[in-house]
Amino acid sequence: MQKFAEACERIAGTTKKLEKTAIVADYLKSQPLQEASVAAVFLSGRPFPMWEETTLQVGGRLLWQVIEELSGKSGEQLTAAYRQHGDLGAVAAEVLPQDRGGAVVPAQTGSGSDGSGNSTANPDGLSPPAVQAEFRKIATARGPTAKAIFVRALFSQLSALEAKYVVKIITGDLRIGLKESLVEEAIARAYGGSLKEVQRANMLLGDIGETLQLTADSHQGASLSQVKMRLFHPLGFMLASPAQSADEALSYFENALVEDKYDGIRAQAHCSGGEVRIFSRTRDDITESFPELPEALSGFRQDVILDGEIVAWSYLTGESGAAGRALPFSALQQRLGRKKVSEEMLRRVPVAYLVFDVLYAGGELLIDRLLSERAEILDQLLAAERTAVQVQSSAPQGHLALEPRGSAIGAAIATQVFRAPVFRASSPQALDQLFEAAQARGNEGLMIKDPASAYTPGRRGKSWLKLKRELATLDVVVTAVEYGHGKRIRVLSDYTFAVRDGDRLVNIGKAYSGLTDIEISEMTQWFLKHTIEDQGFRLVVEPTIVLEVAFNNMMRSDRHNSGYALRFPRIVRLRQDKLPEEADTIETVKEIYEKQNRGVSN
Repeated sequence: MQKFAEACERIAGTTKKLEKTAIVADYLKSQPLQEASVAAVFLSGRPFPMWEETTLQVGGRLLWQVIEELSGKSGEQLTAAYRQHGDLGAVAAEVLPQDRGGAVVPAQTGSGSDGSGNSTANPDGLSPPAVQAEFRKIATARGPTAKAIFVRALFSQLSALEAKYVVKIITGDLRIGLKESLVEEAIARAYGGSLKEVQRANMLLGDIGETLQLTADSHQGASLSQVKMRLFHPLGFMLASPAQSADEALSYFENALVEDKYDGIRAQAHCSGGEVRIFSRTRDDITESFPELPEALSGFRQDVILDGEIVAWSYLTGESGAAGRALPFSALQQRLGRKKVSEEMLRRVPVAYLVFDVLYAGGELLIDRLLSERAEILDQLLAAERTAVQVQSSAPQGHLALEPRGSAIGAAIATQVFRAPVFRASSPQALDQLFEAAQARGNEGLMIKDPASAYTPGRRGKSWLKLKRELATLDVVVTAVEYGHGKRIRVLSDYTFAVRDGDRLVNIGKAYSGLTDIEISEMTQWFLKHTIEDQGFRLVVEPTIVLEVAFNNMMRSDRHNSGYALRFPRIVRLRQDKLPEEADTIETVKEIYEKQNRGVSN
């Protein structure tokens, strides 16, 4: 790991992408193939390949405690170091013993300890595969106490520089200006492979280490072009860019395909026979949160990967005969993050999956096909008869019982998979009409797509556009500020803000985007001079500064003492023309919430 850490230091020391790529390529080529394979995974900022479900479940608090214990430094000293660096890995490099094995581990059994309390560190240090083996022990340990034993044992075998990057890998944030795409370029450069084939193989496999090995082995007859899709490993999601107006949207392409922009969560569904798994935009497996969806998505006669939106859904048939409508995000939020979903919750907050794209079908990856072609394939897939299969599900028995549309609230409902309706528009006037209709249906706005666009995972271009308007803005008062991260580690850039509730202020949200670097710098100086309570990373400040914030949605939440929270709050501007007494009130918040949720049953 010492050579790995030294390479990371060199990578962090340059801002030039070509130099970063060259350093990575030289390092990988200099290592045995197995070590290079694991190092490539680490350089991507992960402890394990992306396709694996293994997670460390080690939080910053546990790492902080271990670093404090092994360094012998006080909490105040660690806080000061964090204030200076804004990065826990850099803190570890500063406070831990510089020599490998210089820390004494409390008497525990586990790797790195002989049971007497003394380190049994290898004087040559741990290799990347050995560190990954320790990671696997940490991942399988249950509970923070058990995990802490293995974390201490691992850190006792590391030099301060090695510990710096092990912390960064554990937290998933290398912060050396290295993206996975540069690691792909380095692999192609180191082993003489085609960059396009390396990128495609890594996307299909979800394992940059395996991709490295295949690239290196390609000289012995292996072919990267023959790599097949590894199902149940999520692909990157294609992203949309914002458009400010219908005129701007149609300036990029004509005859747009147009869909409603739903206020739910983006979800990629992998379906193969009786197995269905659903992944979020952050590539987390969220199947357990929506146990009714696997059966609704089962039975395709071929393996498929679908892209769509999970929304809370009212299945009551409207006057127009439409099979229900999407509900606000605040309804769906009750379902998020739950590993076990009760039958009562399934009935109270039913969901639907609105599909708008297909990425894989019939053994073929379709992302290079035109959107218009993918749309035809998707229509055929959803229209085709599906086979009856037995799906393993943790959902309560009976929750999929079919009831007539319009049945009483609380009756069991058959969860639906819908093809997201698609319209066409070639004029700003037509787009504006579609926008008004989408909002009348309770949706956020429009998605405007180029029919000739390929699906570009993880990229945001002008082929997909989103057109929406803010729900509202609020004038709020800043009550607390925090130091930022990355380039903002020395400025106060994260603002907690409140609305008025009689004579007191009640917090309702937190935002860190919208102000310029100059404004943030100037406000930092002001907040430092007007601090009421210094809590280390967080400062409680005099409630004097008024901001205008925009947001997409409002939810009930116990996160803030107002009882509400804003979704995607953004700072519009500093309101230096307003006094705190002129900020919006909790009554205004309630009015916005009630208007947003009118007709929604809680």
